[in-house]
Amino acid sequence: MSGGSSESSPLSGRNSFSSPLSSFKDLELSSESGCLSIIVLGASGDLAKKKTFPALFHLFQQGFLQSGEVHIFGYARSNLSDDGLRERIRGYLKGASDEHLSQFLQLVKYVSGSYDSGEGFELLNKAISEYETSKNNESGSYRRLFYLALPPSVYPSVCKMIRSYCMNPSSHTGWTRVIVEKPFGKDLDSAEELSAELGQLFEEEQLYRIDHYLGKELVQNLLVLRFANRLFLPLWNRDNIANVQIVFKEDFGTDGRGGYFDQYGIIRDIIQNHLLQVFCLVAMEKPVSLKPEHIRDEKVKVLQSVEPIKHEEVVIGQYDGYKDDPTVPDDSNTPTYASVVLRVHNERWEGVPFILKAGKALNSRKAEIRVQFKDAPGDIFRCKKQGRNEFVIRLQPSEAMYMKLTVKKPGLEMATEQSELDLSYGLRYNDVKIPEAYERLILDTIRGDQQHFVRRDELRAAWEIFTPLLHDIDGGKLKSVPYKPGTRGPQEADELNKRMGYVQTHGYIWVAPTLSKV
Repeated sequence: MSGGSSESSPLSGRNSFSSPLSSFKDLELSSESGCLSIIVLGASGDLAKKKTFPALFHLFQQGFLQSGEVHIFGYARSNLSDDGLRERIRGYLKGASDEHLSQFLQLVKYVSGSYDSGEGFELLNKAISEYETSKNNESGSYRRLFYLALPPSVYPSVCKMIRSYCMNPSSHTGWTRVIVEKPFGKDLDSAEELSAELGQLFEEEQLYRIDHYLGKELVQNLLVLRFANRLFLPLWNRDNIANVQIVFKEDFGTDGRGGYFDQYGIIRDIIQNHLLQVFCLVAMEKPVSLKPEHIRDEKVKVLQSVEPIKHEEVVIGQYDGYKDDPTVPDDSNTPTYASVVLRVHNERWEGVPFILKAGKALNSRKAEIRVQFKDAPGDIFRCKKQGRNEFVIRLQPSEAMYMKLTVKKPGLEMATEQSELDLSYGLRYNDVKIPEAYERLILDTIRGDQQHFVRRDELRAAWEIFTPLLHDIDGGKLKSVPYKPGTRGPQEADELNKRMGYVQTHGYIWVAPTLSKV
């Protein structure tokens, strides 16, 4: 877990950006120097403005990007100047003095061009090369990082252009790396086709398939929680755990993005990638070491152990009003809610249902993991109805982990109630800035650490699990049931939870502690 530091130095902020494993990993990753060029393709789009450039700015603030060795290039079709791009992103760069902000913006240059012709990429390569030669680089190491903040439909053409015009010069040491955003295809065949096209252009170690959930602080903490604490090691199996829920809830609908969302649906958008990555870290076996390939090997193994999804263990829903969006077809069956049960066929998890649940327009906004333990045998206190022990990891908002326990209610009577042992990050680490996921993942890419990125065989295994279900939904074999906005979702989902053995704690509400309560 991250902790605060009383040291004060120009780079002391790095402590707050460290992952739980960073002190170990940094010993293994070679220290590189030389020119670093970061190229954001799709620089005028929302993703670049709201996520990519702010992440780069925060890395610059903390000293991970040095003005003497890094330059940032934006590339898009929009007709902009350098100052035009700087003004476009300025409002999204928060928490710095005008001087510091100005220093960062001076590192940003802009090149305009199309995504499928060589002329623009020749201009881009010329701009990068001019920067590299201007630095009088003693080590001769040129590093080029391309961030594709673009729709997946243009990945193949853009990557061909990068390969043809913008690779790191063979006369210099260094590397070329490419970050690609999800979605990685719409089913197994399209994902394999995309992987094959990119695989013809780049080696696997050059490709970084980003899933921003793997950069979240509490997700990164899962390996430490599971494998560094003696408390959990003997409990984390089918003998003690009744069920596991991995939940993603939003309290708003598609908000004008109905046409785009309708092409994918909640399973492709959230469950097949974000929640499945969390599932891997919850269910995988202990890796041989913390080396990225050993961790990713175990993730693939658990995915390959997942049994085919049964229709009777799936609930899909669509909120009332979704089709009011004129960009959504009137006969759309696209789910805005889904609850899917995964079962792992191995010694550790046989018989334990993993319930992956995601939805829009629900009663709250949160993402969490709920590990529910079996009932305590010999219930002499007759407190079974109050609920079971649960270990809850709140991923967002209000990052926290807490263990729901049965305790004696204060007073003269021997009465029991549910309470919790609570680690709330806002309280325990109130002097530490928890980094955004994109900051961690971009930094990992610069360091060459692929632990928190999706490998090609892992992507294939994930699509093999969900493609049959998705084709059945697309073909109308499973119908979305309606639910009202602002509710928990379809009633059928609660009934599925009960069938899977989940016991809800009635009357118990976890409230995030605040400093004002202390």
